[in-house]
This record gives sequence, C-alpha cells and structure tokens, in this order.
Amino acid sequence: MSTPVMTVMTAAVRKAARSLQRDYGELAQLQVAQKAPGDFVTIADKRCDKLLREELSKARPGYAFLTEETGVVQGSDPDHRFIIDPIDGTMNFMHAVPMFAITVALERKDEIVAAITYNPITDEMYSAEKGSGAFLNNKRLRVAQRRDIHDALVSYELPHRGGKDLALSRAEISVLQQHVVGIRSPGSAALSLAYVAAGRFDAMICRNIHPWDMAAGILIVREAGGFSADPDGDRNPMETGHIIAANADLLPQFKSALSRARAA
Repeated sequence: MSTPVMTVMTAAVRKAARSLQRDYGELAQLQVAQKAPGDFVTIADKRCDKLLREELSKARPGYAFLTEETGVVQGSDPDHRFIIDPIDGTMNFMHAVPMFAITVALERKDEIVAAITYNPITDEMYSAEKGSGAFLNNKRLRVAQRRDIHDALVSYELPHRGGKDLALSRAEISVLQQHVVGIRSPGSAALSLAYVAAGRFDAMICRNIHPWDMAAGILIVREAGGFSADPDGDRNPMETGHIIAANADLLPQFKSALSRARAA
C-alpha cells in the first residue's frame, strides 16, 4: 500500500512524464528532419522540472529542492528536500533513444527516504521507500545473486569527449574487460542503478555525476538488497560524485579491480 508521500511523488512524476512523452514524440520527428534538437531538449527539461516542483510544492509546501535545472531552492522546512533530475540521460533523449528517466528522491535530515525513477517511454517505474523494499511497477525487486565477477554484466558509464578522467576510465574498462562477461554503457546513471536493483546488471560504475543522478537509485538499490559505495574509498558517493553499486559479494571484487586500474 502506497504511503501519502509516495502517492504525491508518483502523481507528480506521472504528470511530468506526460509532457516528456509528447516532447519525445516530437523529438523523433525533429531527428528525422535533421534539425538541431538542443534548444528543444532544454525547453523540455525545464518544463518537466517546473511541473515537478509545482506538483510537489502543492502537496508538500515548504520542502526544499535540489534540481539539475534550478539548483538549490530553499524551503521553510529545514528537514525535507526533494532531489530531482527531470531528464537523466539527456543525450539519449536528444537522439530519441528510449533510455532516459525522470528521477526524484526525498531526503529527510540528510537521509534518502523515498525514491522514484521512471522511464516514461517503457512505462517502467522503479520505486522505494526506506524499510519497505524496492519495486518495479508492483513487482518486488532483488539484486542479482551472482557471486563471481567473471559471471557479471556491468554498466560502466563512459565519459563524453570533454569529460573528466578519460584516461582513468579507459584503464578501468581495460581491467574490467579481463574479468567480466560484458560491459554496457546505457547513458543514464539513474536507470543503471535501477537495473542493478532489478538484477538486470550485476554492477554499475559511474564517475563525475551529480547528487540528482544517483539519489533515488542509491535507495532503490539498497531496498533491493544491494549496496552502493564510492569506488575509491569510504566517502559518500553523493559527495564525491563517483559511485559503484552491486551485491555484497561482488562489490569488493569490483573495488579491487578498479584499484588495480588506478595503480596502473
């Protein structure tokens, strides 16, 4: 049974999704016409962000916001904050690739307590509330139970051409290729985390991302029985911007492989 806050978040996400679904349909036409979709995407992003903030503020006045499009919006309630990315996987969206998500997390006193990651094209809604498990639509999620890195399918988000840590990423991919059965780069950290929770990926690794890319996914993975960490040490991924997520058996194996890559 959905709690009041999850009902509020779900309704806001579904309303915002309708605008993105319309935009996505138009974007597919723009692609065919070979027009530059960049400005169109910026408008879609901002419209979705505005819709989410309006709907959530109506139901939870006073809550603060941290969003990709707006940054920090202070609220009168010091204990609660919504963390939002209206389109995680913007490049996919821009190219009409149906691999992107609206992702919303609720933080209470610096702890993530509720989360939704929703792909509006596939109609897959990943959700979790602290202590209540993780779900895909209405189906309970569990992380994959593979125990050996050599059996693992891993998501590794590739940095773009001008991105940071290109040399490190190449070194890490080179080491991982010697161990895992396959590497994928879906283009959405939020969905990669959700896929770990669903057991589709055994692990995900992503560097140089923002709190709004990972906040919801961290809770969804945890409630599905998985773990997330900073790949380089013991700090909070929300602070470092680097994250690895997997089950308890695989996490140390992946961290060990990545440390060899750094040493190389």
